[in-house]
Amino acid sequence: MLDREGFRPNVGIILLNHKNQVFWGKRIRTHSWQFPQGGIKYGETPEQAMFRELHEEVGLAPEHVRIVARTRDWLRYEVPDHYIRRESRGHYKGQKQIWFLLQLVGRDCDMNLRATDHPEFDAWRWNEYWVPLEVVIEFKRDVYQMALTELARFLPRTNHHNRYLRSGMRPHRRDDEQQISTQPGELKGEL
Repeated sequence: MLDREGFRPNVGIILLNHKNQVFWGKRIRTHSWQFPQGGIKYGETPEQAMFRELHEEVGLAPEHVRIVARTRDWLRYEVPDHYIRRESRGHYKGQKQIWFLLQLVGRDCDMNLRATDHPEFDAWRWNEYWVPLEVVIEFKRDVYQMALTELARFLPRTNHHNRYLRSGMRPHRRDDEQQISTQPGELKGEL
């Protein structure tokens, strides 16, 4: 389902733990890391799609999370041609997303990357709030910047992560995704 401009309606999920760290998933059989996201099916609301994707990609049910906030408007990114299937070129441009900020009220062990027959991730970890902005694939970076910035004001104000918000600091950019993705003892979940 594409809109008139060639963007697929989609949801993005920023899942927080009690330390305001964010869930970061490694796409199956790649070295690419991202937030959970997925398409909105015909007749679904963004919230319904978010809960479906949360279960399909992370194995969590609605009782495992609390919705903290969502973006006001659609955030768009274009997908470079070389990532688009040949038969979709010409009409598919990219994604338009509503982003949700969720608080995990369950436990880490409630997550199950194999909740469906078609897993999206084969590993996961918790990252500091702004780190994904620095290591996500470049064509998604602006949308991550907009989503993280808009939703940051809803973070609980009781821990050290808010020093980034007060100072405007961002972590230094890492040019090598491998630095974050394969350090021994840092991955959680199934490989």
